[in-house]
Amino acid sequence: MNYPSYFDYNATTPVDPLVLEAMLPYFGPHFGNAASRTHVFGAKAEEAVADARQQLADLLDASPKEVVFTSGATESINLTLKGVWEASRHQGASQQPGHIITVSTEHKAVLDTCEHLSRRGAEITYLQPGTDGLIAADQVEAAIQPNTVLVSVMAANNETGVLQPIQEIGEIAHKHGVLFHTDATQAIGKMPFSFTDSAVDLLSLSGHKFYGPKGVGALLVRRQVPLSAQQDGGRHERGHRSGTLNVPGIVGMGEAAQLAQRHLPTEAKRISALRDQLEAGILATLPGATINGSREHRLPNTTNICFPGVDGELLLLLLNELAVSNGSACTSASTDPSHVLKAMGLSDDLAYSSVRFSLGRFTTEAEVEAAIRHVTAVVNRLC
Repeated sequence: MNYPSYFDYNATTPVDPLVLEAMLPYFGPHFGNAASRTHVFGAKAEEAVADARQQLADLLDASPKEVVFTSGATESINLTLKGVWEASRHQGASQQPGHIITVSTEHKAVLDTCEHLSRRGAEITYLQPGTDGLIAADQVEAAIQPNTVLVSVMAANNETGVLQPIQEIGEIAHKHGVLFHTDATQAIGKMPFSFTDSAVDLLSLSGHKFYGPKGVGALLVRRQVPLSAQQDGGRHERGHRSGTLNVPGIVGMGEAAQLAQRHLPTEAKRISALRDQLEAGILATLPGATINGSREHRLPNTTNICFPGVDGELLLLLLNELAVSNGSACTSASTDPSHVLKAMGLSDDLAYSSVRFSLGRFTTEAEVEAAIRHVTAVVNRLC
């Protein structure tokens, strides 16, 4: 079977061969339960989990005690939003329902969780971005109320790659005594980040976005942050998340974190150059095409290109030499236009005719040149 060239790294990344190699022993001879500390099998698993916790903490410049392992960013986000909101109710700090501020361009893991909480009585404010996809810190400040318990703004948008000013936003939140969460799923492994030096209280991520396995992620939680557990049954992960740990997955994510730290100095520069080459080639041959979102504040690997006047469904169908998408992987089954692009002011037609290209560790210059030729040919055929 001839596979298309892969330009959908924001949906998921391939497991790095070194990550797979590190995981394999924990499916075989080292199969122990990390909570079974009374014998060598459990001790070996516990040691591996501790090593992976340190590797992830090193990548994020955090304390290993701040790392809570989960099944992925969606669980981490649910634990954050529900956990903070419920903890605020238990504290009884306000007679009003807890208020959460987020952004209309967030991942559905945040938006759907906020919708769930709103049905339970939470008050939610959805900030609207500009046409570049950015929000400003003063928008957050203007939305803060006496009963605000959490601000949740993603670090990097999964569809456009736009980077939000999370340091400024976090500082504003703290000025008003409000906790700040960022969904950093798309940012981790693609750009340097220091949890210690940031104004972030809670940070969610998934291993499969930086060449680790699927089904494992983490939530970074600063000490003393009030958080109600969402899973009971053993009080694992310092009481934040009960359940037998996915040792092979955690080992793989730890190895992926170590590799990301090793590659960061050079990888972002190489991938950014390839992304710019892809954009330049497409825009030069298709002058009607435009870039969605800020070109100054964005991830090095992502571009979202609009092809006005082109049938979006047919465009994706005919781009059969490339694995690309027109939105989040979690909404790919939906027939609705991208909620992210719509929030940025694009019409339904323009949102439908936009394509996300996301590059990664294994993207080559030859693939980029072939992609330019293929996209140009398909779009010209449809115009």
